[in-house]
Amino acid sequence: MKKGKIINNTISKSSLIKLVQNNDIETVITAFPDMYGRLMGKRFDSKFFIKSVLDEGTHACDYLLGVDIDMEPISGYKITSWEKGYGDFHLKLDLNTIRIADWLYKTAIILCDLEKNHNPVNASPREILKKQIKIAEEKGYKIKLASELEFYVFDNSYQEAKEKSYIGLNPSNRFREDYSLLNTSSEEALMAKLRNTLSNSGIEVECTKGEWDLGQQEINVKYSDPLDMADKHVIIKQAAKELAYQNDMSITFMSKWNEKSAGSSMHIHLSLWDLDDSKNLFYDKTVKSDLKSSDHFQWFLGGWMKYSPDIFMFYSPYPASFKRFVSESFAPTKISWSLDNRTSTFRIVGEQNSLRIECRIPGADANPYLAFAASIAAGINGIENKISPPEITKGDSYTNTSLISCPDNIDKGLKYFSDSKFISDHFNQEVKDHYLHFFKTEKFAFERIITDWEKNRYFERI
Repeated sequence: MKKGKIINNTISKSSLIKLVQNNDIETVITAFPDMYGRLMGKRFDSKFFIKSVLDEGTHACDYLLGVDIDMEPISGYKITSWEKGYGDFHLKLDLNTIRIADWLYKTAIILCDLEKNHNPVNASPREILKKQIKIAEEKGYKIKLASELEFYVFDNSYQEAKEKSYIGLNPSNRFREDYSLLNTSSEEALMAKLRNTLSNSGIEVECTKGEWDLGQQEINVKYSDPLDMADKHVIIKQAAKELAYQNDMSITFMSKWNEKSAGSSMHIHLSLWDLDDSKNLFYDKTVKSDLKSSDHFQWFLGGWMKYSPDIFMFYSPYPASFKRFVSESFAPTKISWSLDNRTSTFRIVGEQNSLRIECRIPGADANPYLAFAASIAAGINGIENKISPPEITKGDSYTNTSLISCPDNIDKGLKYFSDSKFISDHFNQEVKDHYLHFFKTEKFAFERIITDWEKNRYFERI
């Protein structure tokens, strides 16, 4: 995270109009992230879009913030219900997000904010993040961050994977491939398409690399401001899956897709800057230590660490998410911080203007808007209340019995979230209740199901 202005590689409204007039764009997607972090929306004929949608926006059913992953309406949400008639959200186009969707034929995509009765929808993931960014800016701070995203690639198409009940799938590699240039050649045709199409869509890709397990990949893109980074994050996932569709392959962003395989993470690299974008406030060259970290660094880290159990559900939202936290797996199990140590929850990397905190808790299945918002809220609270972090950890955090353990199942995560005054104070009770209901819905859905493991274990022998 070196000094320099963040460049948002999108296209202008006038450029979009010209592309449509020249028949270079035939389809325009209007999209917004739902609670799962999925992009929901519509595909418009481009000429109709320019004439009737570009200035006015569009609409979508408000049940999209009140359904489960199977699109089943779930009772208990205050924002929408059968009693309220499942009306519409207004989708207000964010004209700063127009970009070419290069992985699709002659298509552009625009992200939207949700409104109800001309007011922002508080429970919308994008709105939740925007509020935390605004709070930070009002206090004189600008956040820069990047999310490293891991996922698995399979030679099976999504249709074939579904027919196999996602059992016995063929990873795109037969060997562990962490940093291996030879082994990752097996999925390079797909990964090259992903890198190139994202670059052509205005997302500056730094690199892809093999991760630890069979068929596991990681993609890194240039840091940005939190809202732009979250927007890019969900577009990367969308593009990756659609490219997999097109190539009769499949990709999963589950944080733990198989009990025998390594988990997939979404590490957050974050630094704090002044509003002029001229100084990394985490760095203080006058400090007499090798790290040369400022008070702002210490307090931001202190708040982030203190409230990480409270916000854990924003990092690990589903029952399966918690199965990633296994000792000696490079996923954290204890709340600690250290210098360039991958056994710690918070790994400190970089120096001078690149000095930053890497949070290693979030899984690849986390909603980036919620994860980023929670991180900012905890860190800014740490600065406001001058919360110091615990003593720095050296060596293996996994075996350090003096450290506080991360919540290791969804019941513990839900209790921290439910009991948290911090969540109520910083996200308001409406948002807290909405997402507590969402997390509980996923938990209850899981608990009702008889799994293949249970049938294999008990069907014949009990």
